[in-house]
Amino acid sequence: MVNVTFDHYYKYDELAHILNEFAKEFPNLARLESIGKSYEGRDVLLMTLTNFAAGADKEKPALWVDGNLHASEVSPASACVYFIDYLTKNYGVDADVTRALDTRAFYICPRVNPDGAELALADNPKIIRSSTRPYPYDEEPIEGLIEQDMDGDGRILTMRIADPNGPWQEHPDEPRLLIQRDPIETGGVYYRVLPEGRIENFDGVTIALAPRKEGLDLNRNFPMGWRQEGEQHGAGPFPTSEPEVRNLTQFVATHPNITGAVAFHTFSGVLLRPYDDRSDDEMPAEDLWTFKKIGDKGTAVSGYPNVSVYHDFKYHPKHVITGSFDTWMYEHMGVFAWTVEIWSPQMRAGIEKYKFIEWYRDHPVEDDFKLLKWNDEKLGGKGFVNWYKFNHPQLGEIELGGWNEAYCWRNPPPEQLESELALFPKWLLWHALIAPQLELYRAEVKPLGDGNYHVRVVVQNTGWLPTYVTKKALEKKVTRGIVAELELPDGATLQMGKAREEIGQLEGRAYKDSAVSEWNVDPTDDRAKVEWTVRAPQGGILKIVVKHERAGTVRKELSLA
Repeated sequence: MVNVTFDHYYKYDELAHILNEFAKEFPNLARLESIGKSYEGRDVLLMTLTNFAAGADKEKPALWVDGNLHASEVSPASACVYFIDYLTKNYGVDADVTRALDTRAFYICPRVNPDGAELALADNPKIIRSSTRPYPYDEEPIEGLIEQDMDGDGRILTMRIADPNGPWQEHPDEPRLLIQRDPIETGGVYYRVLPEGRIENFDGVTIALAPRKEGLDLNRNFPMGWRQEGEQHGAGPFPTSEPEVRNLTQFVATHPNITGAVAFHTFSGVLLRPYDDRSDDEMPAEDLWTFKKIGDKGTAVSGYPNVSVYHDFKYHPKHVITGSFDTWMYEHMGVFAWTVEIWSPQMRAGIEKYKFIEWYRDHPVEDDFKLLKWNDEKLGGKGFVNWYKFNHPQLGEIELGGWNEAYCWRNPPPEQLESELALFPKWLLWHALIAPQLELYRAEVKPLGDGNYHVRVVVQNTGWLPTYVTKKALEKKVTRGIVAELELPDGATLQMGKAREEIGQLEGRAYKDSAVSEWNVDPTDDRAKVEWTVRAPQGGILKIVVKHERAGTVRKELSLA
């Protein structure tokens, strides 16, 4: 078996080795390829998982799964590898996994942005948002505070600087905890807090955060709703300008069999769905209902709540984000797409129903006590570093300490990683199995005499979703109807019907009401038939192919007896 553990985070070479080992051990189920190069020239690796003996991946409905678009969000790559391990280990053992790999495909890209992850995982880490490409200017900052491990302990913590005008003070019962001073309070000991780092060209008075040379946000570079830098920070010079995003969009666009998508990020412990930039009211009702059903299943399996980005995950109530992956996948490609924000220190500390973004602006001090207790009892004190004195080269004597974000905030602590990753495979599997599935219902040949035959083929969609997947896909005309093709034997002629005919879309069970009533009936809109009249010598073989980009391909040979 592939030797893979989930108690640390993989650098690029180890990740590539693990993926290659899966491909070698499971050649019937797993194929590894590069979908392009990163900015620094690393291969962006993608694993295709399906039972190839049961059909090609592009002839089956597929689920896209990716991770590590943002540089320091490295646990998403582990989530992808964990899912690969889950599928390969359980094929032939678990009925749902076996059915999924026999009838569906999975496209899994564990590390969309390998360059940024290498910086985050370096011995002397550098934390950036996304790509290592300089943007918007190719120059180093010449002044301001640059985050850096100043005392060489391998951590970037917080600097606590005594300042009579500082907004923070120690909690009277817990000196580790800083709380805001009262708006009219004076006369106490107050602090200013800043990230650990050095200050370039310090004038002895003013401190500003130096802009990062690497200012891109790859999750603002997708085509849907893309806006220029002045409106959307980090968006890049034009949609898909960045190779990491272009690799992904090119693959998706050339694989119309993709029926759903899940992108893993960190952190917040939440399942996010479109839209990012507009209200649910602008979504077709059927799509919204189905999004909520898929999300509720995800919540039941993982414990993570499911919410709309626009309604529940804005960074500022007056601002929206654009150019993101999930909204592009839904609005342009017409599939149900999600962003999973792995990990929540607040949830692990027992803070219930907290507001994911709003919490950082304002929350009760009781939450901070719960987090410290979690650190002390569950993390053995490794998550929060007690304040200690440090002689800073520009600021003089200060204190370093606070949360070790790289250890327990941006990603799960390594010792808790596997238990967090185990929350997702069953939901991902379920997401794949709800896809439309084209199957043969009936195929028959009836002799008419004088060498003429009537041929009828009936197909049905046995999947939960309709063949078109979303109403948005119909609106955008992004998926073709079912196509039926007939190949005649030598000497045969087609008397009635078409050698290639488009026969429309098929419904699934997703858009059915839950109450049985006279208004809720079940017409056979999940079936379609195609008929031909053929004149042919006896004993010939008709070859029939019925296919749908998203629902798969059915092949049948019929003998003219």
